[in-house]
Amino acid sequence: MFVDQVKIDVKAGNGGNGMVAFRREKYVPNGGPAGGDGGRGGNVIFKVDSGMNTLMDFRYHRKFKAKNGGNGANKKMTGRSADDLVIPVPEGTTVTNSDTGEVIGDLVKPDQELIVAKAGRGGRGNVHFASPTNPAPEIAENGEPGEEVMLQLELKVLADVGLVGFPSAGKSTLLSVITSAKPKIAGYHFTTLVPNLGMVRLDDGRDFAVADLPGLVEGASKGVGLGFQFLRHVERTRVILHLVDMSGTEGRDPYDDFVAINKELSDYDPNILKRPQIVVATKMDLPDAADHLKTFKTQLEADYDTDDLPTVLPISSVTHTGLTDLVRMTADLLEKTDISDLQQPVETEKQYDYQSQAPTNFQIGYDKEIASWVISGDKIERLFKMTDTAHDQSMLRFARQMRGMGIDDALRKAGAKDGDTVTILDFSFTYVE
Repeated sequence: MFVDQVKIDVKAGNGGNGMVAFRREKYVPNGGPAGGDGGRGGNVIFKVDSGMNTLMDFRYHRKFKAKNGGNGANKKMTGRSADDLVIPVPEGTTVTNSDTGEVIGDLVKPDQELIVAKAGRGGRGNVHFASPTNPAPEIAENGEPGEEVMLQLELKVLADVGLVGFPSAGKSTLLSVITSAKPKIAGYHFTTLVPNLGMVRLDDGRDFAVADLPGLVEGASKGVGLGFQFLRHVERTRVILHLVDMSGTEGRDPYDDFVAINKELSDYDPNILKRPQIVVATKMDLPDAADHLKTFKTQLEADYDTDDLPTVLPISSVTHTGLTDLVRMTADLLEKTDISDLQQPVETEKQYDYQSQAPTNFQIGYDKEIASWVISGDKIERLFKMTDTAHDQSMLRFARQMRGMGIDDALRKAGAKDGDTVTILDFSFTYVE
């Protein structure tokens, strides 16, 4: 089964917790702090696997979680960092944040890697909090939470040449003749349900990949027919072979077919028509095909300027007429084609701008059901998760952090009074002015 779109959840590993510990050595009274740091969690990394050609592996496995880092230990020992979780994906996979719509990266090269979820750092042990005024601190940090994100994976087939056209225009037959691919061929519409790939090899050593895309119909860019699901695969092709049935056996006008398909491609992405296109007149072995081709060329010359007139090449996949010229012309065109407009900027790692975070990165509201003030926000929740609630000094440090962020003043302005309950995540405490 061919799967080219899927949503998955990924969760990077949390950092290990720092430790509160003190030296315990014979003949060494009042030993100082010796709590070690926690280890780093595991990142979630996508890596291109050239052997994959579909997202089928993600159809039934949609949740991925990297391991957490190890906790710190006594004698300043740092916890073990977790291994990164490396997930193989096929070439041509675009990774998008489902919540924001931001494109995180485009994986188009063999063995290319992309960090899609950043691991949390390990929490610091109490050895880092010693000071002249507090030489024996009972403060340690919990590990930083790993990033959790929902991703949309979209596979766009990597092919040099794309075959487009109406159903039964002869795309699958052409692919089976010029490559070793074995697509399904039958005398009815929409025989091809998924893109098929094949490699063309010329006698002079040149080669290129060809994708046979499911037949487009009028209105495909708006969701009509089957081809609309695969229009995205045309985006990566450098040359388009536009197959037009000249036999007339379907009762359609060849030129109307040509105009309709180009309109659907333009409606989907106007840049697609800027790419080189060869008009392939198919089924020339059938009666009346030659007359239809003559009329087609006349209409083409009437609607196009001489400089923009596309090349029309008649072929027959049954008798193999014109196939050699088609393959050579396509290879020559590929060598001349500039692919700069197809290349998207590739990010190997997401950038994190901590300075852009506002000092009041929190929200305050009152929940009548639980009769409590509720504090929320990414920054304050992250700080709380990294607070070791088992030690009073750690909680006092968290209180100072809240005061520094302006939460105390904000609660007072919101109407909080002595004795009111305040909740952060699943932790509640009493507000004191």
